[in-house]
Order: sequence, then structure tokens, then C-alpha cells
Amino acid sequence: MPLLSSDYNPPFLFRIGHFSTVYSGLIRKIDGVIQKRERIHLPDGDFLDLDWSFSQKQSHKVMILLHGLEGNAQRPYIIGSAKQANNHGYDACAVNFRSCSGEPNTLYRSYHSGATEDLDAIVEHILNSKKYDEIYIKGFSLGGNLSLKYIGESQNVPQEIKGVVAISVPCSLHSSLIQLLQPKNYLYAKRFKDHLKAKMREKQQLFPSKISDADINNVKTLKDFDDIYTSKAHGFKDAIDYYQQCSSLQFLPNITIPTLIINAANDSFLGPECYPYKEADANKSLYLEVPNYGGHVGFYGKQNITYTERRVIKFFNEV
Repeated sequence: MPLLSSDYNPPFLFRIGHFSTVYSGLIRKIDGVIQKRERIHLPDGDFLDLDWSFSQKQSHKVMILLHGLEGNAQRPYIIGSAKQANNHGYDACAVNFRSCSGEPNTLYRSYHSGATEDLDAIVEHILNSKKYDEIYIKGFSLGGNLSLKYIGESQNVPQEIKGVVAISVPCSLHSSLIQLLQPKNYLYAKRFKDHLKAKMREKQQLFPSKISDADINNVKTLKDFDDIYTSKAHGFKDAIDYYQQCSSLQFLPNITIPTLIINAANDSFLGPECYPYKEADANKSLYLEVPNYGGHVGFYGKQNITYTERRVIKFFNEV
């Protein structure tokens, strides 16, 4: 589909990419959402924690919410999305990726940008509950990439999945990494790296023969983490191989489910290859919206309802 025009025009401060990113990630607060945790067991013996919230009226529609790197189901962008889903007749299944729910996962592996086997297990769990005949997926950043890869890599996507929205998506993981390693993103990259190294130390306690002190000390950048841990723990040759295999960009031409990508033009995390103009133009099921503002998952809205929270409900109701 052609590029969609955007009417997102926030107040002045929220036109500043870094301000909107930090506000939405660290300052924004959401109340009024009650979550109920469910633990599901995965085919490989590990587990995932799902945090559910529900519409006031019994619903046959569920929205799966997928967080970004080192996020969880309690982040404001997830809670805000769940609240709007519930207020508009959708139950919400907010996913905590492996090791992101407050408890380390049991295996040496963890989560990553292309781990669609976990999303598939969640979808199968929901279908087996027999409660829902319409499933919608909303993913942010890493979770957005995972969503797009999931619906693009397989010809057997369940027919119950009716729509997908991916927000602030690093469609090219390597292109995004190049941006994250630039000085403008130093504080973000350091924060991510520190969190990931802390999880490496947790893994070292559980698997001391697989992670040495030298491994942890050698993680100077996010790419180092992917070279030393992500690639080795998940069957890739190195970081570049991981980025190549798991970037959603290559899967976009195969998408047949109505799908909307919203990537802000001033998102400092995204490189040029993360804006799939050509792919959207060639695929009638793929919509691309590139607002001038928004930072990284930093869209603002009145009444503490973000632009993308309203936009997603409208898109899903229309498909």
C-alpha cells in the first residue's frame, strides 16, 4: 500500500525525539489496569509469564502486546495499550519475554528479536483456550520486529490473527545497531548494555561453564553482547548472522494479514533500512506511516492516551 499520511502533530516538547522517548519510557504513568498473571510452559521446558487484563464485557477478541528490548508487561507503553484495548472491547495479553517477568528463565537461552517460536506458542495457547476467535498483535521495537517476522516467515499463520501493528520497529537490526552505537544514543545504549550484562551474570550463576568473567568483561557494546551471548545461546554464528536471519525486513513481502508499521522520522534508534517504503508500496496488506515526530516509542496524546494507542484501535476496528 502507498505510504499513509500522518496527522500526528504533538506539542513542541514532544517534537523533540529524545524528550518524547525519555518521557514515555521513564516519566509517563498509567493507572486503572488490573493484571492477572498466567504462567505457560513451553515445548523446550522453559516458561513464559503472561499478564492478562480484561474488557468489562466478555470478549471474543484478544490483543497480544509485545514489549521491546529489556522491557516487560508493566512498562507504560504496554499498560497504556492494555488499558485502551480493554476500554474498546479487547482482552489484553501482555507478554513478558523469557527472563523479563522478574524471574530468570530456566534455560541457557533467553529471548531475542527473532524468537518467533515463543510467539507461536503463545498464539497456540490462546487458541487452545477456545475463548477467542479474533487475535490481534501489537508489538513495540524488538517486539514489533518479532511480530512482523512471525506473520511473514510462515505460510501457516492461524486464520484467527486478523491484524498486526508494529511501532518503532528496527526492521533491519544491523541498521538499528549502527544508530544505537552512535554518540547521540550513548545513554540509551549504556542502559541497555548494563541491563543485559546483569542478566549475563545471572546466567553465569546458573551455567558457570558457559559464561566466564572474561566474557562479561568483554561486553563493551551491544554488538559485543550479541557476539558473545545472543548468537551463541540461540544458534547463530555471530551477531551479524543473527541480525541477518532475524531482521523482519526480508519477510515483509510475504505478509498477507492487514499490518501497520508506525516508525517516527525522528526515531534516533532507526537507520534508513528501518523504513520499508519499497516493501509497503509493493504489498497491499502492508501499511507504513512515518510521522515526523515520535522518537522511539515516544508518541504523545491528550488525556494520557498516546497517538499510537488511538491509532491502533482505529486500525484494528477497521480491518
